[in-house]
Amino acid sequence: MPNNNFDNCVSFHIDNGAFRGRLVRLDSVINTILEKHKYPLPVSAVLAESSALAVLLASALKYDGLFTLQIQGNGPVSLVVVDVTSDGKVRACARFDEERLKKSQRLRKTDDQIEPAPHFLGEGFLAFTVDQGPDTELYQGIVDLQGKTLSECALRYFKQSEQIDTDLKLFFHTPGQEGKDWYAAGIMIQKIPEIGGKIKENEEISESWDEAKIFMESLKDDEVFNAGLTSENILTRLFHTHSLAVTESKAYRFGCRCSREKLRDTLASFKPEEIDAMCENGKISATCHFCSENYVYDRAELQKQ
Repeated sequence: MPNNNFDNCVSFHIDNGAFRGRLVRLDSVINTILEKHKYPLPVSAVLAESSALAVLLASALKYDGLFTLQIQGNGPVSLVVVDVTSDGKVRACARFDEERLKKSQRLRKTDDQIEPAPHFLGEGFLAFTVDQGPDTELYQGIVDLQGKTLSECALRYFKQSEQIDTDLKLFFHTPGQEGKDWYAAGIMIQKIPEIGGKIKENEEISESWDEAKIFMESLKDDEVFNAGLTSENILTRLFHTHSLAVTESKAYRFGCRCSREKLRDTLASFKPEEIDAMCENGKISATCHFCSENYVYDRAELQKQ
């Protein structure tokens, strides 16, 4: 039975609007994604944490279209992609080398542990794009994949590119812990620039910011994944002395944008000889990387009109 305390992002302000924040808590979104892929546990953990990060970042932007988080590295998990549409649909997938994954765990003697994501991603980059359609400019941000945790990797982007004081923390919960389902979550706070893009700075603001970061960092797994607590309950516990104001709540759900018709049109655009090379016994089979849906087409369906 769905829990209304999860699969949403709650926006808030603290310190009379000096700082803004987001709290994301995901349950069925993550479980649906991972059930469709059945990845090894470490890969699922990377994807769960990356999905929480993607929703957290997407929720902080105003866009009408598609937000995509892409993490690419030279490690055993070489690619992670998470899509978040402006109407709250999330899908995700990963690419990995299972032999390299097992070898890296054996070398570090961590076969029974879930290590931080950068251990599996290696060197590479973290990028996100905002695509609002063919008549708009594609926006992209990119940063080297450096940090001990995925949170640290993401914070490098804000430090280097946005230059907005930001702090964020990510969480995930595996089914192996107390037999529960997968969960993923994230919390982020930022200083709000004044008109003109400048950050208002004074001793009081600096002290409040430092204190707010300490309170945010104090959030623990057993709180953020407590099904009996609403996001407002959690935020009140953290920031009740900082003039907390909850401003919005947005729901998220799994949703894939693939369809039989879209893929058929794509295949039909190939040259006849390329289509013939893909055929086996007069049929072409294709599987969506995001939802694992398998589509089968007769050669005749792909004849150009």
